Amino acid sequence: MKKVAIVTIQDTNNYGNRLQNYAMQEVLRKMGLEVETLKNNTNTNQKDTTIVHMLKRIKNKLQRVKKIGNARARCFREFDTHIQFASKELREDNAKQFAKNYDYFITGSDQVWNPFFGRLSSIDLLEFAPPEKRVSIAASFGVETLEEAYKKKCQQALQNFHAISVREEQGKQIIQHMQGIEKQVEVVLDPTMMLTKQEWEKVMKKPKHMPENKYILNYFLGEIDTQTQQYIEKIARENQCQIIQLLDVKEKLHHTGPSEFLYLIQHAFMVCTDSFHSCVFSILFQKPFIIVERKSKKSMNSRIDTLLSTFDLQERKWIPNHTQNMGSIDYAKVFSILEKEKNKEKEWIKQALNSSSK
Repeated sequence: MKKVAIVTIQDTNNYGNRLQNYAMQEVLRKMGLEVETLKNNTNTNQKDTTIVHMLKRIKNKLQRVKKIGNARARCFREFDTHIQFASKELREDNAKQFAKNYDYFITGSDQVWNPFFGRLSSIDLLEFAPPEKRVSIAASFGVETLEEAYKKKCQQALQNFHAISVREEQGKQIIQHMQGIEKQVEVVLDPTMMLTKQEWEKVMKKPKHMPENKYILNYFLGEIDTQTQQYIEKIARENQCQIIQLLDVKEKLHHTGPSEFLYLIQHAFMVCTDSFHSCVFSILFQKPFIIVERKSKKSMNSRIDTLLSTFDLQERKWIPNHTQNMGSIDYAKVFSILEKEKNKEKEWIKQALNSSSK
């Protein structure tokens, strides 16, 4: 049995990050592979292993725990018991020791190549592994363009990859515009979409403070404007729903982990969000949803644009000052597309890892 290592972001405060890690593991296991996730807390694209940097990392981690609260942190730790981690942490100073222990190293999915999140380290680019063992599955830059310095760094690393797939069309274009990379770049689904609703229900958990009445789930990582908020409130009034602001620290349901997050989406009347993975699970659970474009200095909407385009769901994007029909979704059509995309991705992974699918 071939042994595969997943190298991805370890974010203990991000639902999508933990869920994609689990999904990647399960997709590879179903292909008959032995899978481990390497604990990887390297979050800088600068070569800095000084004591100052180490202390900064510890301080940031403590601040994150304080911000999200112990209850929520416990929920995330509980979910991580579903993931098979390697016993030893992967770091830049010991990375080469791992090279002989695995047949392949998988980077992805999530924004493992987003330089503005401190990514694109030598670990994110698998530079420690032999070229024939380097594979990206649904890796994401998360941005529409790369600065020249980052582009050069990626070019040097990616030309030595065994196989490359990304999560969005813009990522493919970024790589194709790099000189010296002759390998075909495939655009594939995020691994979370490779599991069925029934498979996700196995790790789903009902939150303690579940509302008794219908609710609209608001999950916004960025700010939303007044007009959008008023539109959501209008839908809530018309359908006699309460609104749950999931990221409001005053909200009781804020103290939930990835398992509870799945349950909340599955049982929502509607999901309103600027989050990629909220869209993904709304689709998988066949829920009505509205996507609001997140405003930021560096646009990170290409992954959502690719998702909506793939499933012909562009009308789900809310545009203030426009009259839109945000009614029902033809999920029979969506799932027909989904099955084709899943089969295509299975074949790509099977060829990339030279594995036989079960």
